[in-house]
Amino acid sequence: MICAKLSDAGKYLGIHPNLDRALKLLTPEFLGAVGTVRQSIDGDSLYVTRFDVSTSTDEARLFEHHSRYLDIFTLAQGEERVDIAAPEKLTLLEQHDDYWGCAGKAEQSVLLTPGSFLVLFPGDAHRPGMAVTEPKNISRIVFKILTKEN
Repeated sequence: MICAKLSDAGKYLGIHPNLDRALKLLTPEFLGAVGTVRQSIDGDSLYVTRFDVSTSTDEARLFEHHSRYLDIFTLAQGEERVDIAAPEKLTLLEQHDDYWGCAGKAEQSVLLTPGSFLVLFPGDAHRPGMAVTEPKNISRIVFKILTKEN
């Protein structure tokens, strides 16, 4: 997991080629043009979508993690708490494609605000969309980045 300012994205180049491509797109110009329809940058290897949602105080919401994709979250508007936990400490409730939905308790939390980003690697269980204090509308931009084939 990496949590940093957008202005520091270049410090994390060299981890994976697809991640490098996404990190270079963390600019105000590119992020401002991302819409609510999946925007393919390189087919299923790299794509981005904006989600306009409300945060929640429901601690029973599921965690998710992936095995082939990593996620980059950044906010265009609002603030969001993303809870983090080790997958082995969670209870698996559903699985399909590259999604594992799990229940359990957060071990730590990250606060996202505009100007920051969060990289979640395969296996980093996360529960996005949590309210910082009370539910609010947010605009989250999510990059999906393929790190390994089947």
